[in-house]
Amino acid sequence: MAVRKLQNFIGGDYRDAAEGRTATLVNPSTGEGFAEAPVSGQADVDAAVQAAVRGFEQWREATPSERSRALLRIADKLEERAEELVRLECENTGKPFQLTLDEEVPPAVDQIRFFAGAARMLQGLSTGEYMAGHTSMIRREPVGVCAQVTPWNYPFMMAVWKWAPAIAAGNAVVLKPSDTTPVTTVWMAELMSEFLPAGVINVICGDRQTGATLVGHKTPAMVSITGSVRAGREVARAAADDLKRVHLELGGKAPVIVFDDADVAAAAEAIAVAGYFNAGQDCTAATRVLAGPRVHDDFLDALVEQAKQTRTGAPDDEDILYGPLNNSAQLEKVQGFLQRAPGHAQIAVGGSQVDRGGFFHEPTVVSGLEQSDEMIQQEVFGPVITVQRFDDEEKALAWANDVEYGLASSVWTRDHGRAMRMAKGLDFGCVWINTHIPLVAEMPHGGFKHSGYGKDLSLYGFEDYTRVKHVMSNIEG
Repeated sequence: MAVRKLQNFIGGDYRDAAEGRTATLVNPSTGEGFAEAPVSGQADVDAAVQAAVRGFEQWREATPSERSRALLRIADKLEERAEELVRLECENTGKPFQLTLDEEVPPAVDQIRFFAGAARMLQGLSTGEYMAGHTSMIRREPVGVCAQVTPWNYPFMMAVWKWAPAIAAGNAVVLKPSDTTPVTTVWMAELMSEFLPAGVINVICGDRQTGATLVGHKTPAMVSITGSVRAGREVARAAADDLKRVHLELGGKAPVIVFDDADVAAAAEAIAVAGYFNAGQDCTAATRVLAGPRVHDDFLDALVEQAKQTRTGAPDDEDILYGPLNNSAQLEKVQGFLQRAPGHAQIAVGGSQVDRGGFFHEPTVVSGLEQSDEMIQQEVFGPVITVQRFDDEEKALAWANDVEYGLASSVWTRDHGRAMRMAKGLDFGCVWINTHIPLVAEMPHGGFKHSGYGKDLSLYGFEDYTRVKHVMSNIEG
């Protein structure tokens, strides 16, 4: 099979990296290379940023209705070419084709349409005389050029989460996708360029150093990243030198609290899906279960049965829930957690790599872990669900909050009062009740503590990409 060659997309045109460096992209379903992507350096970052500056000068003058119409057209075109998009995404990530087409494209397209509407709905204090003889008004303006970095777990969707609010608000974007999964982001930039002025969307491929060069560039007014806590810290440090606005969506370690009155069968089925979807490579994945004293054993048995029924496979295999892990390093990381499991832990099911080529791993359930254990405290980012037994509501809440992350959580109970008490007490940016993982464009997504700050989706996320200006006029003179 011929190896394809990717290029950067800068100022409306494809370009090779100035230094000519490339890296091989690997299909995680096969472990084999399928494309070469540029590794961009300082000259490429400079070119992309300057293209964004020119694009911003034009795009900032577009009316809200013009920006809205452009995003609606982009959404329509992505929907029209959805199968082509998903084929590329699956080759680059190993995701199941039909599941990705059904579960990732519709919400992403809907999110673009939401921000198309949000472009026309900016709000502020009413214009008025807050001081005698003077009229005050609020202007909401785009912040400027936005530097954005996206992860490899949802390449297409995370790119949408970044560029859609930024462009809807009138900004220009330089986006660097993950070094392992740039294919659909570059493809999408070309599709978008039909409806946007040149330079409004720019995509540069590269490695960690490329991202650091972009984040540290003097020109961008805002930096937004979805990635690891380590990457978030590095971005925040680099942005501090220029006092850039920073938006961080980082890791998670979602507690899933199953009380004794929960429906065991329904909870186990839903949690297995929310834990194993995308091979557990999701910051909100339902991978840390806390089960009540009476329900623990039955729930553990039910979860083991769910794992036995869950299949992994290549994109076009039938009846699979998830594909391979994204890369060999991630597979080694997941295996490392399991190999280092303490003696008091038991692997109830799974635990091994699937021997079929590529980076596949069995659905796994681990019980008997203690609160201080590594697998409870650190993000595994793989198809591994842990189950702990708690004594009472107070202990469940204490253990749930006793991690450095604060992104998402869920509570499973028939007791409304208990659910509301837990929702109040849980130190996480999202609390689901008797469900886990649904997201909607109208509601914010973002965490506390080491999960970062700033919001994706919703009007809260949209406002992050605007700045507020007070204009006061003397009306007496």
